[in-house]
Amino acid sequence: MSAESGPVPEFSRPMAVDSLGEAPVAKQITANEAERAALARRFGLLSLDRLSADLSVQRLPGKGIVRVAGRIEAEATQACVVSLEPVSAHLNESFEQLYALAPAAPPARELVIDAEAEDPPEVLGPAGLDLGETVVQHFALALDPYPRAPDAQPPAAAEQDLEAAENLDNPFAALKDLKISKGGE
Repeated sequence: MSAESGPVPEFSRPMAVDSLGEAPVAKQITANEAERAALARRFGLLSLDRLSADLSVQRLPGKGIVRVAGRIEAEATQACVVSLEPVSAHLNESFEQLYALAPAAPPARELVIDAEAEDPPEVLGPAGLDLGETVVQHFALALDPYPRAPDAQPPAAAEQDLEAAENLDNPFAALKDLKISKGGE
């Protein structure tokens, strides 16, 4: 592996886009035990017992765009953010991702960003389309960033720290008493 190629994905399922036509191609991919263990380490999970996806891949007519749509199913165990107890997560999420085939030379134009517009397609690099990494990225988005056990309560010390913080002098408290004089009043 060269330094330029970057890290090897834990769950890689490359697919050649040259052979894609306009008709959708169905793919079913499942992470094996070693891949799930590596993904659990990557995302700080206690375990990842299942990760699979049913996908539909197709090249959109005349646009140089590849559409990957599908459903991810996963069984994971995360640590509670309060108690560190195991929290089970069952994911059953659908997603859609568009990829643009890389042009021979990038167009010379001004970049315009519109916050209200749909996300532009991700440009496929020289490595091509990796269905496994696409699934992993959407799996990561579906995980609860703050898993919490049902009965988890913050420790009493945390409650005391919060109360103490609320009782501290606010550096902006003096501003509330400040009055702006208008015209010499």
